[in-house]
Amino acid sequence: MKIVDPSNPIPKYLQISAWLKDLIQSGRFKTGEKLPSEIELSDMCGVNRNTLRQAISKLVTEGMLYKRRGSGTFVSSTDEVALTHRLTRISSFRDDLAELGIREKTKLLKKGLEKAADDVARALVLPKGSQVVVIRRLRIGNETPLILEESYLPPAMFSKILKMNLTGSLYKLLSEKFSIVLARSEQNIRAVNLKNGISRQLKVSQGAAGLFMQSLTFDENNVPVEMLYSYYRGDKYVFEIEVGHYHLQDESI
Repeated sequence: MKIVDPSNPIPKYLQISAWLKDLIQSGRFKTGEKLPSEIELSDMCGVNRNTLRQAISKLVTEGMLYKRRGSGTFVSSTDEVALTHRLTRISSFRDDLAELGIREKTKLLKKGLEKAADDVARALVLPKGSQVVVIRRLRIGNETPLILEESYLPPAMFSKILKMNLTGSLYKLLSEKFSIVLARSEQNIRAVNLKNGISRQLKVSQGAAGLFMQSLTFDENNVPVEMLYSYYRGDKYVFEIEVGHYHLQDESI
């Protein structure tokens, strides 16, 4: 049984934590049950005990496992841990899932040129009625559809992208193939009910709770390079936001 693939760029401890999570969620281990010992698990995975402990610590932190001194490691919850998207930096879906040891896949639904909607043209500083590059993709983790993305790009800058493989990180393509520095992003998030084709693609019921994020990304010269509409499954995602200091208002002014 090959649990850890040494050729996989995902760290070994993340591969192990993903495997343990699959075992728990498939019903192999139920809430309150004890896992095999660290020695047994490290032998099964072909890794040293430090790597195995990293994998277990990750699931302990996420609330799926707990350790009892002198007794071993036990299942505290069989519920799937919500995925966290941090709004402290520009990151790709692939990067987010790699950190969690989740198998990522992208299904390309559409690519081409179409007339830009007025709000998209305005955001990308294009003349009204202009064409825009459209890339629509379904982002999948561990065979579960998680996000439906619609990317809009200025064709003068990115028409060649339509000839490229679009099942990987789009931000990596923009950075490496087009030498674009992704400097900042303005993001708006709101709760929505997922309807019609969106709910079908995400395999949830019509009207299911979701999150909609609109992201406008700029290069180092403050030129908008992408308008992104993302529809997230509400049962799978939480957003983590970091804020700065509280500033006391001077009411005497």
